[in-house]
Amino acid sequence: MPDRLHRDFPLFPLGVVTLPTEYVPLHIFEDRFKTMVDECLERDAEFGIVWLSDDDLKTTGCAVTIDRVLERMDDGRLNILCRGTRPFRLVERQDEFPYPAGTVEFLEDLPEELDAAAAERARASYTELVQQATDRTMAADEVLPMNSYAMAATVDFGLDAKQGLLDLRSENARLRLVDRLFRAATKRLDYVERAQARAKSNGKVRFG
Repeated sequence: MPDRLHRDFPLFPLGVVTLPTEYVPLHIFEDRFKTMVDECLERDAEFGIVWLSDDDLKTTGCAVTIDRVLERMDDGRLNILCRGTRPFRLVERQDEFPYPAGTVEFLEDLPEELDAAAAERARASYTELVQQATDRTMAADEVLPMNSYAMAATVDFGLDAKQGLLDLRSENARLRLVDRLFRAATKRLDYVERAQARAKSNGKVRFG
């Protein structure tokens, strides 16, 4: 089996999409997933989150590590905080475990030279979105180290958009996509703010 393929990889099908670097809080209450999480904690091992949509189980997911256990209840339920690490492709389901598992292939990006212009545009549109959404101005040295995943992981996009990012094997393509997503989100925020301002003014234009 090629080194990039890993058997017996624990899987957590969920109605969410996780990106590398993203922090995800999870409430673990089913016995099978309590078993899975306890084994991962014991072995300091990753498990994979895959989007279980209305249509099907997606084949591209994101591995996560358990950053910390937030709370462990008397009945065995847990609240944990996970952090996305790396994308994978589900090659084959395995049924011999008490929890979902499978053979996965960890995915690498295609070799390419970084498109500096695309990176600059994405960082600029991300900075503008953060400014408009939070009134916080990000310093240039704060944004510069962030790649497409790191920026997108802090924005609440729709699941389809996040899955699209996870499916892409090109950082340049992801940068172009997040740039469009950031700009669209900024426009929506601007529209909401203008609509709220109009509602407060009862339709009148205010001066001074």
